[in-house]
Amino acid sequence: MFDNLSEKLQSAFKTIRGHGKLSEQNIKHALKEVRMALLEADVNFRVVKDFTERVRKRAVGREVLKSLTPGQQLIKVVNDELTGLMGKESVGLSFAETPPSALMLVGLQGSGKTTSAAKLANRLRQEDHKPLLVAADVYRPAAITQLQVLGEQLGIDVFADAGEKNPRNICQQALQKARTEGFDVLLVDTAGRLHIDQELMQELRDLKALLSPQEILFVADAMTGQDAVTVADQFNKDVEVSGVILTKLDGDARGGAALSIKAVIDRPIKFVGVGEKLDQLEVFHPERMASRILGMGDVLSFIEKVEKSIDEKKAKELERKIREQTFTLEDFRDQLKQVREMGPLDQLLEMIPGADKKALKNLQVDEKEFVKMEAIINSMTQKERVHHKIINSKRKQRISKGSGTDIRDINKLLKQFEQARKLMKKLTGGGGKRSRRMPRRFSKGMLPF
Repeated sequence: MFDNLSEKLQSAFKTIRGHGKLSEQNIKHALKEVRMALLEADVNFRVVKDFTERVRKRAVGREVLKSLTPGQQLIKVVNDELTGLMGKESVGLSFAETPPSALMLVGLQGSGKTTSAAKLANRLRQEDHKPLLVAADVYRPAAITQLQVLGEQLGIDVFADAGEKNPRNICQQALQKARTEGFDVLLVDTAGRLHIDQELMQELRDLKALLSPQEILFVADAMTGQDAVTVADQFNKDVEVSGVILTKLDGDARGGAALSIKAVIDRPIKFVGVGEKLDQLEVFHPERMASRILGMGDVLSFIEKVEKSIDEKKAKELERKIREQTFTLEDFRDQLKQVREMGPLDQLLEMIPGADKKALKNLQVDEKEFVKMEAIINSMTQKERVHHKIINSKRKQRISKGSGTDIRDINKLLKQFEQARKLMKKLTGGGGKRSRRMPRRFSKGMLPF
């Protein structure tokens, strides 16, 4: 995400190398490049103008610290201002003192409301809430069915009445069900339109009056850039949204919506969709996003993903095996599963500080390779997984048939496994006590390659 913007901003910072002080003259060209980069990223023109002026006022006349180059000093100022532009810090959801809390999801058709409702319900359940999804979109064909299918996949209750054509009645019944059956959160998937119209807005105002929602979350497709910001502004004027969910942020190379929407409507981005899977809805952290845009990675999000996916007992057992050089193909398979649970590999690599954006852009990560590797290991006998050296050509033929793969795939897997073992041996100093060079993160179960 934001690849184009990141590249252009980093290029702009390089123009002020070699200066001992940030002056009006030597940052003029750099700020011009920053301005062009933001405009090309489809950031609102007024937002860009105000942003670059704030950066100029803060940067001009600053002595360059001994530990920083002029470019790094400017990056620090831009990082602070980008963070402020997107809201300074993350903002959580509000809940009613007396359940159930009502959360309305609003927006145009195609923005991802229904999927976002299911993703949010999934997050809330993980946080010990008992959510009820409410299918209040009675106009879009198959909208109710879509929500029911998603609810079934997640094991989350969905209130729907295919025969009822009045969204107000549906919400009234859902509210009653929540009160009597102990649901503490109502997630209402409202209807959208292809464009803003008064009929839609009146319906949303009616539902707002009925539910007195704690949150009205505007769902916007990040790929639509400034259009999303314009629509958000209109929805905010009509129904007073409390926050924003940006969908498809993983496919947005420009970033205009994420950088503009808070400044234009003065409402925080609360969540972002970073993939199609139902667990790929993340809390939006302005400071972390600013860091990623400027090519400085996002270590905190990376660590959170690791810790969420890693079983502590398994991690300690893995550390012992690494130290004692008893790491097997079964352990290798478990590590592959944990990496897959953390999300797309290219997105994970982008979070690492210093990662080469250009190289990552050309990196094609085929998730099917992970499935293939697991299938190969699953087709081995227990003895083969523990003692991989015994896997000869005859055994490879059997494994190949059992996993539906080619013998070349088996050879490739075994080679990767050997490379991983050798790397572990180096990092642990050949066994015994942990080497000083061994990253502490391996104790959390990270794949060491």
